[in-house]
Amino acid sequence: MRRDALVAILVVLVVLATACDGGEQELAPTLAATTASTTTSLPLMTSVPGTSSTTTSTPPPTTTTSLAPLEGLAYEEVAPLGFPIEIVPWDDAALVATKDGQVWVLREGELGESPILDIANQVRNDGEQGFLSLAVHPEDSSRVFAHYSDNNGDTMVSEFSWDGESLGDEQAVLTHAQPARNHNGGMLQFGPDGALYLGLGDGGGANDRFGNGQNPETLLAGLVRIDVGETDADPVKWQSGLRNPWRFWFDGDLIYIADVGQNAFEEVNVAGVEEGINYGWPITEGLHCFEPSSGCDTSDLTLPVIEVGHGDAATCSITGGVVYRGAAIPEIAGHFFYSDYCGGYLRSFSYDGGEASQGTDWTDQVGVPGGVVSFGVDEVGEMYVLTTDRILKVVPVRSG
Repeated sequence: MRRDALVAILVVLVVLATACDGGEQELAPTLAATTASTTTSLPLMTSVPGTSSTTTSTPPPTTTTSLAPLEGLAYEEVAPLGFPIEIVPWDDAALVATKDGQVWVLREGELGESPILDIANQVRNDGEQGFLSLAVHPEDSSRVFAHYSDNNGDTMVSEFSWDGESLGDEQAVLTHAQPARNHNGGMLQFGPDGALYLGLGDGGGANDRFGNGQNPETLLAGLVRIDVGETDADPVKWQSGLRNPWRFWFDGDLIYIADVGQNAFEEVNVAGVEEGINYGWPITEGLHCFEPSSGCDTSDLTLPVIEVGHGDAATCSITGGVVYRGAAIPEIAGHFFYSDYCGGYLRSFSYDGGEASQGTDWTDQVGVPGGVVSFGVDEVGEMYVLTTDRILKVVPVRSG
């Protein structure tokens, strides 16, 4: 069967963006998969889960839709697949990448018979390393960009061209040495300005071992801007102070960055896309001084809007996330959804006026599907959750 890689990959129960606890130790949680069939109704508007501040509960949103009332959300399994890592819109279909270096077409809920790209022989798929992200050019869908760990374990961003049958003709866009095998970052996405953005971690280890968190002379620990429309344009460290921005998401002129913490706190940052924003690592972890005994000056830092402690629902490594803008569930439009590799929950919040609000924990409804490694959307903007072994679609549960 075309998913033979599943058995081999599932033995790699590692946190893709692991929160280290004093070294390069990788977490290897065993998460019991549960069904996603519960439809117990929760209030749509509650206090923001996982943050040190709370918001006043408000009534469920009203819409002009003719759809039946929303009772909740559920997961609908689309396909089993070995370590799906990304799903992105692609013309009238979607592309799904796997951690071992393959890209599949997903059309009308069905995977193609064979991958349209297979570069497994040039990808180091080991722990946090592997094929990490995929992005399609917003104006030319024949140009597909990939971020992966090469056979030396270093960062590689390449462009592949669609010839009508497969992706090929690889052209390197960016290479960067990685001093360790963790905190390699991950996400690629085109921003509102048409540039390609890449999230890179601090180089690995623990405690910002290599001193990259606040170092402007390296692309590591940053959101990197790449102008792929310009020949030989140099990549720019656009924003900084990130520990391991495994996943981020653009929504209009805002960027949502889920940054993996170390010993105690995971975080979600929301900011504009302007250059120079500093998210604080290793001065801060979440909303706290990383080394409390020495204190810290946060006056020039952008602090997270959501903080999730490691004592909350088995949290260990945050997985963000998308802002939902699909048509099937207008009641949750504008909510940013996120999860955790160990906790496997599903949570969301709305961002307005510089604050997170309308926080909701959907976990009792959808269940805990296992290790959540990524989110994505299809060609019509509907939302998916990717675990270590399957693709799940988020669907509404409605009365009547």
